[in-house]
Amino acid sequence: MTTNEMYVFIGEDSIFPAGIFTTLENAEKWIEKYSLTGILNKYPIDIGIYDWAIKEDFFTIKNEYQKEPRFIQRFTCASMEHFHYENGKLM
Repeated sequence: MTTNEMYVFIGEDSIFPAGIFTTLENAEKWIEKYSLTGILNKYPIDIGIYDWAIKEDFFTIKNEYQKEPRFIQRFTCASMEHFHYENGKLM
């Protein structure tokens, strides 16, 4: 199996992923099975979100602090494909 993306589920009030999936279908089956609430993000593989967002023109560095480790290690991008679930149902 070769893929360049994965689906990562982070449950409500969690700071760590609860599941990582190769397909949206597998993720949704698991989320529904346990009536989970949280966000499912589609992440690119082998590239950091910061670099990916710059490469895809979703983010442009405008300030020096945006090149610092603290910024990069906490970076997220609203342009990533993502889905919100509540009690196992897509919202």
